[in-house]
Amino acid sequence: MSQFFTIHPENPQKRLITQTANILKTGGIIVYPTDSCYALGCCIGDKMAMEKIQHIRQTDKEHNFTLVCKDLSEISSYAKVDNVAFRLIKGLTPGPYTFILKATHEVPRRLQNPKRKTIGLRVPNHAIANALLEALGEPIMSATLILPGHQAPETEPDEIREHLEKQVDLIIDGGHCGFEPTTVVDLTGELPLILRQGKGPIDSIENNS
Repeated sequence: MSQFFTIHPENPQKRLITQTANILKTGGIIVYPTDSCYALGCCIGDKMAMEKIQHIRQTDKEHNFTLVCKDLSEISSYAKVDNVAFRLIKGLTPGPYTFILKATHEVPRRLQNPKRKTIGLRVPNHAIANALLEALGEPIMSATLILPGHQAPETEPDEIREHLEKQVDLIIDGGHCGFEPTTVVDLTGELPLILRQGKGPIDSIENNS
């Protein structure tokens, strides 16, 4: 049975954030809120936890995970960011955007796109996620919480509990955080390419294209 924490979406309780970080560090899988929708998360180096998330989502090995980072400097540790990409990312973070970039050697190969050697990265604008990233001290390996056979992400913590309480270690109730996924921007080419239009506005991205 999973644990269930109710954490304030604007003023997260430090004690619960610390407990959540410890659950991740000991191999746990969590459900946590972001500025776009709820996500499944685990530690970067935990292969078993990653495989459990793949099983929950029923995704194949080519599914792209996202590294949720606390700031732009952390993105630069895990991805190759040129000056043009840096300026664009700086203007859009924190926020509901996922950036596809070439991965550095800091990213385990199993997390990279097997053909393109890329990784998705984002910096959320959500107090719970930000506090957790600070406490953990490294990015959270994440996947949007979309259950098999469903078209949209899960939004209600009580319903998430019904579906997943035997499959994850912790479910965080951070209130309703929406059901629209991030806007995904590929920054591996000469110009930014919008792969998925989601919650984040795209005006500034199109002006750079």
